[in-house]
Amino acid sequence: MLHRRRFLSTATCGLLAGGGAALLVGRGAQAQPSYTVPLAQLQEMVAQKFPRSVPVQGLLDLTVQAPRLRLLPEVNRLGAAMAVDAAGPALRRSHAGMFDVEFALRYEASDRTLRAHQLKLGRLEFPTLRPAVTEILNAYGPMLAEQSLREVTLHQLRPQDTAVFDGLGLQPGPITVTAKGLTVAFVARQP
Repeated sequence: MLHRRRFLSTATCGLLAGGGAALLVGRGAQAQPSYTVPLAQLQEMVAQKFPRSVPVQGLLDLTVQAPRLRLLPEVNRLGAAMAVDAAGPALRRSHAGMFDVEFALRYEASDRTLRAHQLKLGRLEFPTLRPAVTEILNAYGPMLAEQSLREVTLHQLRPQDTAVFDGLGLQPGPITVTAKGLTVAFVARQP
């Protein structure tokens, strides 16, 4: 038992010293170990995936810039405000706009990533476009959200981030959005 306690203490200190995430172990016998990813780290990872271009029926291209993420702990989701530019043969010039999207998160075991899914899109807003054109673009809004954010990797757990948990027979489980970032709970590995 003493050897196991030393291993856990040494492994936990190594994990805390080596990674950008924090290891949290709550009080009491029912405490669930977890891994926390701060909002700044999520923002940095997602910014690497942008800008993205989404063609719309050969008429125009929408270019989506890196989203500004926000935590929505009250609904256990993330929100993203995204700048978008519309340009192409159907428009005389480039038009800047914005849209907002909310999404849930899921863990992908094959590559140890946290990914966006279950997207819910707000309206596309283009102040310099005629309302009728904006309505047409809003018809393509769900496609834009799907192509720009669906399954975007927000974080990737490294083997050293989960080594202690792997050794204890645990695997990532529920993901909770908190006021500080994402908390991934570790649960008993399924056979």
